Amino acid sequence: MLLKDLPEDARPREKLLARGPGALGDAELLALLLRTGLPGKNALQMGQELLDQFGGVAGLLHTGADALKSIKGLGPAKRAEIVAVLELARRALAAQLRQQTLFDSPEAVRDYLQLQLGSRPHEIFAVLFLDSQHRLIVLEELFRGTLTQTSVYPREVVVRALALNAASVVLAHNHPSGTAEPSRADEALTQTLKAALGLVDVRVLDHFVVTSTEAVSMAQRGLL
Repeated sequence: MLLKDLPEDARPREKLLARGPGALGDAELLALLLRTGLPGKNALQMGQELLDQFGGVAGLLHTGADALKSIKGLGPAKRAEIVAVLELARRALAAQLRQQTLFDSPEAVRDYLQLQLGSRPHEIFAVLFLDSQHRLIVLEELFRGTLTQTSVYPREVVVRALALNAASVVLAHNHPSGTAEPSRADEALTQTLKAALGLVDVRVLDHFVVTSTEAVSMAQRGLL
């Protein structure tokens, strides 16, 4: 069935205009971007295929234009539009965090970290460097692979903090396994970095363990 053959109140564009974007499901929002489908497959079905292929919106957020080539019917123009919209989402959250004190909006911090790290297939260790007002200077991905005390080098974190004139940091890493519970190794690594950064008067405010569906604060767990 073509989208134009659906009842008017079920068509994504008309539904959005009448009830707002929050009324639409993920596949419906993607259908608006795609606009057209293929013979035997409308834009709504293609949107659902994208979500199924890449593990939902969270997975899609970390999908590049090359990976989208695997979806039949996505030409260069549609791939570019999807990637552009996903990048705008990341930049909008980053801009929000730069304009306000980081912990004025803890949910924005969680959302930002999930967008950046949550669906990566390998472990990433990142640091949010903050100014004296706890506003975001930059998020940098410093290490990747299996994260241990020996693969995350405190000296490099300290050097970047000094170069950026950071007053404090928020540490973050992802668990590709999908379980956001901090491990004993995570706790040990946090204490090592806290001690190293403390020598140059840079505070560690938190350490988040991130998956595509949640971000656990070690500070809130009393592990900092």
